[in-house]
Amino acid sequence: MVVDSYSTDATVAIAQAAGARVLQRPFDGFRSQKQFAVEQARHDWVLCLDADERVDGTLRAAIESARDAGFDGAAGYRFARLSDYFGRFLRHGNAYPDRVLRLFDRRRGGWRGKREVHEAASVDGAVKTLRGDLVHYPYRSLEQQLLKTQRYARMMAEHDFARGKRATLAKLVLSPAWRFWRGYLLRGGFLDGWHGLVYAYVRANYVRQKTIMLWLLQNGQPVVSPAPSDQDKP
Repeated sequence: MVVDSYSTDATVAIAQAAGARVLQRPFDGFRSQKQFAVEQARHDWVLCLDADERVDGTLRAAIESARDAGFDGAAGYRFARLSDYFGRFLRHGNAYPDRVLRLFDRRRGGWRGKREVHEAASVDGAVKTLRGDLVHYPYRSLEQQLLKTQRYARMMAEHDFARGKRATLAKLVLSPAWRFWRGYLLRGGFLDGWHGLVYAYVRANYVRQKTIMLWLLQNGQPVVSPAPSDQDKP
């Protein structure tokens, strides 16, 4: 099954040609969209994938083995996510193994909570780990990554602000630096060469943007441009 947000490309036609059941729903949040998909499923066990993710051969075999064993008392399964970053798969740092829970019994869990960005599935019961990788192709260009991370930073800042979380001067200065050094040095991001260096810098910048936006919100300042008024319209 594919859930489409009224895309204007050939997504629907390609999915239908491949035999998928396609449902369309206006996008109102990442978590809500995925939970809608889970609720429309026709089977109890679901495997949730984003459009930029692929199951590798090892993971597919592990999933099929777990299925054939009746899922062996588990409520869900997690597995590593391997991200391509401008021509190289990142295997170190904050990027890997980045384990995610994507295969689960929807009677015992789902995409719960209120956070619409950096959403995560959860289940009531045992969670086991499968071999193999969920291969991830997250960015087509650096510009797309920067725009995407800025959007996520705003959404996370707004979410944290609504929950009563506040930024401090210490977090403004230290949090981005800690994110960089933790991923690049402590977790071995430098082993991925220049790809790992650029990735670490951009992820640190995400933390910087999110913290600055939270700081602005708590001080009554806007983080997005206001909608144009009637007087501003041509």
